[in-house]
Formats: sequence, C-alpha cells, structure tokens
Amino acid sequence: MLKTTGILITGITAISFAAIFIRFCDDVPAIMIATYRLCIASVILLAIVRIRGRSLKGIGRKDLFLSLLGGLFLSLHFITWITSLKYTSVASSVVLVTTNPIFVGIFSWLLLRERQNIELILGIVLCFFGSVLIALGDGGSQGFTLTHRALTGDLLALAGAVMASGYLIVGSRVRERLDILTYITVVFSISAFFLLVTSMALGIPFTGYRAGSYLFMVLLAVIPQLIGHTSLNWALKHLKASMVAITILGEPIGATILAYLFFTESVGGMQLTGMTLIFAAIIIASRKGKKPEH
Repeated sequence: MLKTTGILITGITAISFAAIFIRFCDDVPAIMIATYRLCIASVILLAIVRIRGRSLKGIGRKDLFLSLLGGLFLSLHFITWITSLKYTSVASSVVLVTTNPIFVGIFSWLLLRERQNIELILGIVLCFFGSVLIALGDGGSQGFTLTHRALTGDLLALAGAVMASGYLIVGSRVRERLDILTYITVVFSISAFFLLVTSMALGIPFTGYRAGSYLFMVLLAVIPQLIGHTSLNWALKHLKASMVAITILGEPIGATILAYLFFTESVGGMQLTGMTLIFAAIIIASRKGKKPEH
C-alpha cells in the first residue's frame, strides 16, 4: 500500500501542474491544447514501445473496444473541461469537474457492481464539500455570478466530470488484464486520434501561437499526462475506481499551492478548510479503497 500511495502522490503532484500550464497557453484554443497534449504524449509512448520491442497486436477484442471507449472519454473530458475554462471562472470549473467521484461511485455500482462501503461514501461526500469550499474561497462571491456565458462553462465542466468518470471506470476494468505501458499507449493514442480529427474538422490552426505556448504544451504532455495520468492508471489495477477518483481531488490542493507560487494567489481560511476535508476524505477512503484479491 505504501508504494501505491507514493505513486498516487506523484500522480497528483504532476496533474496539479495542468491548470498552470494551460493558463500560460491562453492564446491557444482549448481543443488544440488537448490535441497537442495527447499527440505529443502518444508519440513518446509509441517510441518507448518500439525501443523496448513491445507489440500492441495481442490485445483482445474486448479490451480493444474498452480502450477505444476510454480514449473517447478522455478526449471528451479534455475538450469539455479545457473549454469550460474559457467561459466560466476557474473556481466554478474546478468545483464542477471535481464532482467526478460521485459519478464514479454511481457508475461503478451500476456497471461494475462494486460495493461502495461507508468509508468510500463518506470520502466522496467530504471531498465534494472540500472542493466546494476551495472553489468558494478561490472565486469569492463574484466568481459565481450566473450569466449565460458562465452557465455554458459550468455545464461543460460538469460534462467533463462525467467523461472523466467514464475514463476511470473503463481503465479500472481494462487494467486488470493489460500492463500499464500497453494500456496508456493504446488509450492515449486513440484519444490523440479523436482530438486530431476533431481539430482538423473544425479547421483549428496547428501553428501561429506564441513560442512559449508550444513549450508549455510539451510540458503539459510530459508532466500531467505522461507522469500524472500514468500514475493514476497504474493505481487503477490495485485500487477501486472510486478511491482513485477521490485521490485525484488532491489536485485542487496542489494547483492552489502552485497558483500561489507562480501567480501569488493567496490561500484563505475557507480554502484551507476545504484542503483539510479533502485530506481527510483520502485518508478515510484509502482504508477501504483497495480492490479485493482475485
């Protein structure tokens, strides 16, 4: 369990940089940011597979279909979530995207027949309220002024939470049979293909952005995607999808700390209370979050 915890902490730290890097790419359309992120990550993974002499041909039809579904969920998650940041406040987007443990818990019970014990349910409740407090502390009263534009962003962020839940649930099932390198290479590549086709269909330019934006999109692919998502997908073999979803809620804490370091954004008492609730949720849920041995 100690190894799993360490890898999860590494993953949370890595994905916490995502919002920071995206903010530095403010001249790039949301879908193009997602496209570069997944395409760069996929190229790196395919190169690693080739260097290690591995083959992706032995994947069964069922796992291939589920991986296809997971890649679609992942691409839709990035499209909806990153786009939401263009319409609504960061605070509103975060609180809605971090409702994904609720959807994971519901879908895991309905689709995977995973029993959600009282510890996991309590963790889901605590992490949700913790995220609300962080968002309220970050946005203040004006951050939640309801306009048509903000409502559009809020709905996109909520859709992003649902898509992230589908991605985690699919990964929980496929990771029981596929090793981590094979799984992330297939899923990330499928997601990159969907995003590439979408960008081309919408006529979004691939060039013409600031040089610094390209650098941050590369960093987005390497740190939050390759390091962060790989760590989380690795954990899906050992932990329930609900537990991994709850742990991901450490991201707002990391993002808040990084925002303070990079943008001198202050941390108020409400945010600290929210962080405490999320830490408590992770600790409580982790006691019963391990998958049963087969």
